[in-house]
Amino acid sequence: MSGIYTDLAMELRELNPEIQGISEQNEQDGEIAIKRIGIFTANAAAKVGKAMGNYVSLDSDALSDRPREAFDAVSNRLAQELRGLIRLDVPKSSFLIVGLGNRNVTPDSLGPKTIEKIIITRHVKQHLPEVFKSDLASVSAIAPGVLGITGVETMEIIKGVAERTDPDCIIVIDSLASRRAARINSTIQLSDAGISPGSGVGNRRADISSRTLGVPVIAIGVPLVVHASTIARDIISIIAKESGQGEDEKVIETLTQGAAEKHLDNMIVTPKNIDQIVQDMSGMIANAINKAIFGDELENLKDLLM
Repeated sequence: MSGIYTDLAMELRELNPEIQGISEQNEQDGEIAIKRIGIFTANAAAKVGKAMGNYVSLDSDALSDRPREAFDAVSNRLAQELRGLIRLDVPKSSFLIVGLGNRNVTPDSLGPKTIEKIIITRHVKQHLPEVFKSDLASVSAIAPGVLGITGVETMEIIKGVAERTDPDCIIVIDSLASRRAARINSTIQLSDAGISPGSGVGNRRADISSRTLGVPVIAIGVPLVVHASTIARDIISIIAKESGQGEDEKVIETLTQGAAEKHLDNMIVTPKNIDQIVQDMSGMIANAINKAIFGDELENLKDLLM
């Protein structure tokens, strides 16, 4: 596991297929590959470095070509999966949506960008209750920024807001790290285990989870960065194998890992069109959250509030 940077449970499972206490299921919905990883023992969680819980990955290569129908299909499936993880009487519940990350750094701005597109109802329900029917979910949202800008731990801000707004569920959106460049802009991960901001890039902050906040926390993330050392190690291993030099995989792995980490460990790579990717993915995630929470009322709310 040394030198491997990833936030994706599916990738950690790929690296540790022998660990007991982890379940894995695969499903196909058109062009969307769905992988469900369940980590249900403390020992397994410790070994892979992820909290116990359910992790759902949606993967669609079609997203890379940017067709509208692919984004619509993934957004609809994401809404369906999110609704399944919420496990509440949604119309009678209250939600706090949290967009993690630094809006001034494009690969880290997925959370704040998503928040801008969420339909907010809490203030209207409080001050103009006659506008909405009573069984419509209350939604509020924040983008708390990062410690380096605010001087306050993200967890402290979320906890303070949650104490005031008393949500039944918190949904957190964040950019993730992957060990495969091909998964940037093609994979989305949902989890009911919460999130550890910055863990994939070696800057782990306080956990945002049901354990720390006292209410269900659902995390949604998209891998938008890959460590340069990971890419270099994979390329060298591929070259070694294709040239017939890869008979001893452990030796190759040790050599490439040492060289990559020494020279590239602090470099993080993201696509050149990351601005468009963040714009597209934030819109798709926001649309899925809005669908999951408001269902058939969504279009009426758009006309009223947007």
